[in-house]
Amino acid sequence: MTTLRQSRAIAVRRWAVAVAVYLVAVFHRTSLGVAGLQASERFGISPSQLSIFVLLQLGVYAGMQIPTGILVDRYGPRRLLLVAAGSMGIAQILFALAQSYPVALLARGLLGCGDALTFVSVLRFAAGQFAPRRYPVIVAVTGMLGMLGNIAATVPLASLLHSAGWTPTFFSAGLLSLVSGIGVYLTLPRAAAPPRRPRELAAFLESLRSVGRRVQLAWSMSGTRAGFWVHFTAMSTSLTFGVLWGVPFMVEGQRMTRDQASSLLLATVIVGVLASPLIGLVTGQFRATRVPLAIGSCAVTVLGWYLLLALYSGPAPRPVLTALVLVTGLGGPVSAIGFALARDYNGPAIVGTATGVVNVGGFVAGILGSLGIGWTLDGIGAVDTGAYRWAFAVAVTVQAFGLAQTVRWWLRARRAVLSAQERGDPTPVSIVRHRWDLS
Repeated sequence: MTTLRQSRAIAVRRWAVAVAVYLVAVFHRTSLGVAGLQASERFGISPSQLSIFVLLQLGVYAGMQIPTGILVDRYGPRRLLLVAAGSMGIAQILFALAQSYPVALLARGLLGCGDALTFVSVLRFAAGQFAPRRYPVIVAVTGMLGMLGNIAATVPLASLLHSAGWTPTFFSAGLLSLVSGIGVYLTLPRAAAPPRRPRELAAFLESLRSVGRRVQLAWSMSGTRAGFWVHFTAMSTSLTFGVLWGVPFMVEGQRMTRDQASSLLLATVIVGVLASPLIGLVTGQFRATRVPLAIGSCAVTVLGWYLLLALYSGPAPRPVLTALVLVTGLGGPVSAIGFALARDYNGPAIVGTATGVVNVGGFVAGILGSLGIGWTLDGIGAVDTGAYRWAFAVAVTVQAFGLAQTVRWWLRARRAVLSAQERGDPTPVSIVRHRWDLS
């Protein structure tokens, strides 16, 4: 019993060190949420150019997810987390010193590359350290702790920017990543070295074919696709709002002060932190509720935004706006349901790949929403309340599209499970057939 308890304590301690890298990564990812207006002033850029920061950072992030899943299956989470911490530290230091828009873009692209390696690596580490029944809770708590980085990127970051300035603030953030990398180097166990392969063209081509087969196998699972669209839909408006456009929308579109906007963004993150473990416990105990919970949460968000944008030509009443923004903040913790689906529907050999596939969804949605807002504002040629109404309508439509796809692939996944149950095959979750199920 003592040995088991000690093993669990070691696993938790190592997982906490890995999560620290992810926490810092979330801080980096969301730092433009309160610094977007300062970035516009520092680099003299338009709304669409400001959106390119998100396109580059999240585009690199999304593009790296499938390679990250494959790399973590092959080389282990320790090595990837070391690379992640180092590259993010260098990127933020470069961003702190940047005086021109192109250099700043380079820094955000490198930041996205390092960020891309973190979350899948942490989940892959957790999958090998904790029992399957604990995994949904571990995913939820990982997301919750990551949101502490999001909290630091709201009011605390805004205050530090105001008092210390741009360069000291982002330079210090870069150093924080390097320190987290040292923690990984000292704490996480070294994985066995992968077998050496001959450096021949045939071997290289075979490795590429193997990558394609792994991705194809993961994507062929209806549960993986359902997880992808859950992540896409839940993260869509939440990520667009939190990473870049929340504060500009509230300041320029809703006539709030920067301090008020930063405080509301902080409250949104706190709601997400509190909701994460609760959602993880519920969906871990009652797995059949996972996708319905995601669909319900996203449907409320989409409907709420459409109503707010349609009913109020000027700034919305503060209680109405606050309630909707807080509900939008639930998208982050709800999106973790997608990872549970990836784990359940895929074998241990490709679970990292499947997790990477799912993780692409939300960040693609964030890119589409952010670019839609920037292009719409540029097209209208204004940054007032009316312009933001049209711009955010574009972003919410991205989430509405994802919601339709989530329902579609959830029904297909249910059909696959029901067919397996009828054959007597093992299934990831036991469900009851309803009249609306696909036959």
